[in-house]
Amino acid sequence: MSSLFDLKGKFAIVTGASSGLGRQFALALAREGVNVAIVARRLDRLESVKKEIEDLGVRCYTHGCDVTKTEEIVQTVADIKEHFGRIDILVNNAGLGLSDAAENTTDEMWHRMMDTNINGVFFFAREVGRIMVAQKYGRIINLGSIHSTVAMPGFPISAYATTKGAVLMMTKSLANEWAKHGVTVNAIGPAYFPSEMTSDVLDNKEMYDAICNLCPMGRPGRDGELDGALIYFASDASSYTTGQLLQIDGGWTTI
Repeated sequence: MSSLFDLKGKFAIVTGASSGLGRQFALALAREGVNVAIVARRLDRLESVKKEIEDLGVRCYTHGCDVTKTEEIVQTVADIKEHFGRIDILVNNAGLGLSDAAENTTDEMWHRMMDTNINGVFFFAREVGRIMVAQKYGRIINLGSIHSTVAMPGFPISAYATTKGAVLMMTKSLANEWAKHGVTVNAIGPAYFPSEMTSDVLDNKEMYDAICNLCPMGRPGRDGELDGALIYFASDASSYTTGQLLQIDGGWTTI
């Protein structure tokens, strides 16, 4: 059974890896023996993550990239492919969580959200997908959300939920196209987990209490509670699973 989850010697990219869930995903893969390329705009912050990864006995490569700029994505993927020789896993984690009432959402806010959460995810998947299709193997894991499928009373997240709904359908469509090439595409849909992006929400007592009240388990997620889904989707244990969104939400979407 353990061989189903064996990832030793694989090569992965994790975007948005300078902090938060991206850092956690990179470390989770490294603990399983995966060599990891970590990508983010804040290249300086990647250095401390790189040390944590290398301390686990695997290789780590850092690369700066603004996922809203297609030319940077193309160059980043090319450089990582040249450095590692192949890419087995892509964790499409980079994202933006701006929120405001729909009637107050500016053009700039809307376009920043779309460029980061939709365009960045698609173009990274496209560039890495070309490599995976050619090598007849690959695992792409996109970051969706509970808001890929549901909204939230009292929280103005129309722009954000739009992007995460798009990630769900992108995941299904790419899975459909690339299944015959040995490439699976799945998504993880977290509820609220501690991270730099969610700190404003979880540090606000009123919002924190609302989140707990809407979750059957009565709490946000905890560090490490996404790792199992990540390893499943990255490994051969999920070889017949593609186009799926796995909600990890303490029962939130059961209501």
